[in-house]
Amino acid sequence: MIGAGMGAMAAAARLAVAGHRVTVYERGATHGGALGSVERDGFVFDTGPGLLHLPAVWRDLFVKTGREPLEKCVGLTQVDPASRHLFADGTAVSLPNASRAGIVSALEAALGDGAGERWGDFLGRARDAWDRSRRPLLEEPLWRDWRVLERDPYPAPRQRRLLRVRQASTVAEAGAWELADPRLAALLGSTVLGYGLDPRVAPAGAALLPYMEQTFGSWYVEGGLRELARAVYERCAARRVEFVFGAEVVSVVERDGRAAGVELADGSVAAADHVVAGVSAAEAIRLTGRELWGEGEVRPREESGGVPLPGRFTVLMALRGARPEGAAHRTVVHGRDGEEEAGAVFGGRLSGHPTVTVLRPGDPRTRPDAAHEAVTVSATVTGAGGAVDWADKAVRERYAEILIDAAGAALAAGAPADGPSEVRERLLWHEILTPAETGAIPAPALAGAGGRQLRPSNTTGLPGFLLVGGHAHPGGGLAHAGMSGALVAGLIVEGAGFRGSQ
Repeated sequence: MIGAGMGAMAAAARLAVAGHRVTVYERGATHGGALGSVERDGFVFDTGPGLLHLPAVWRDLFVKTGREPLEKCVGLTQVDPASRHLFADGTAVSLPNASRAGIVSALEAALGDGAGERWGDFLGRARDAWDRSRRPLLEEPLWRDWRVLERDPYPAPRQRRLLRVRQASTVAEAGAWELADPRLAALLGSTVLGYGLDPRVAPAGAALLPYMEQTFGSWYVEGGLRELARAVYERCAARRVEFVFGAEVVSVVERDGRAAGVELADGSVAAADHVVAGVSAAEAIRLTGRELWGEGEVRPREESGGVPLPGRFTVLMALRGARPEGAAHRTVVHGRDGEEEAGAVFGGRLSGHPTVTVLRPGDPRTRPDAAHEAVTVSATVTGAGGAVDWADKAVRERYAEILIDAAGAALAAGAPADGPSEVRERLLWHEILTPAETGAIPAPALAGAGGRQLRPSNTTGLPGFLLVGGHAHPGGGLAHAGMSGALVAGLIVEGAGFRGSQ
């Protein structure tokens, strides 16, 4: 197995339980892929996602690979409220966790004018999209007849627009036409953008992403999501998966027309019956030296006009002063113009007013003592390798100032009644991470849009060589990575007749 990311480890644990001898070659020094962490002066920060959605995927992994369930291996708690939103017009609303009725009531109380009812109706349609696409899109290998997934599963209502009857076909249209409130549209668009998708072109079926979060809840792993990576790694080790770190795979060995092992940078060769790679499509082609997808198959998502896939700009903030009792774990400070922001992210520019997510866990394991607070601030931005030079210190610092200002607004909203939180006075130090350090955000696969948002199959044109993780079916996101691992393990154990877990 190439790479020790979450999808690869999920596959490795399942394969080991099925009786396969599994060796993971990771060129880095540790496991977990995007689930990294930074520790300094007693502060601990996640450098990837900070919250877990759809934990059932990882619960299933632990049930299928051992006696100890997930909750015995990590501390897992629901975040409530799930999120607090500060909109550009100054309106604020806190959304409860995993309660559709509660969310509808909160939105109606904060926004008025039927906003809650419209969001509730939208979630009902999003549920239909989830039900229609959940199994074929997420729980089964990519169908050979994948073109049935070209159709959008979202049942957009028919509306009269510009003297003719139309249906929303994109997220942006659904937000403008169906939600009829720029704040609700921002709530939808920012969620989709956070998954690395452009709301202006992403199919309306992307509605299943906020549905997934608001229905199945937001969960925090005590100590940070890096602890989930540790638990999965330890489960692999307990099932005798072997890990070799600092081992770079330079090519896939081919024999008799199928993958037969890997060659390492030191010239050694490790034979194998199957090779599973948690890498990008471009890297997979480089490793095999061949085209892996034929005519009529889903091909890798290409960069558009030389603009790289989006990434995440993150500021890790060590603050003096205690976290106020009852402060929201996650606050989203919405930008002024979602269309401008998406245009910048997917046009190779920087938005001057990005949507910023502020995470401030009330977890003593993330700070040196109760008199300090660890806060993570992030925004979706244009990726590395494009027109923005993320190695330029001035660019990094200027953009960090924008995010720190947004953090100040978020912390002030959660401050005690005797005064606002002055984030710059509390700031001990900060560290900056850009897409150059943390990589691209691989978007989840979606039905609709003519199949343009699907990801290549886990099986490839080289028999015995399979792909796992965010760049393959069913796409990016922590839950999707776990699903990908389950699919790859099933394809190897059961063969081409595997049709997904029942």
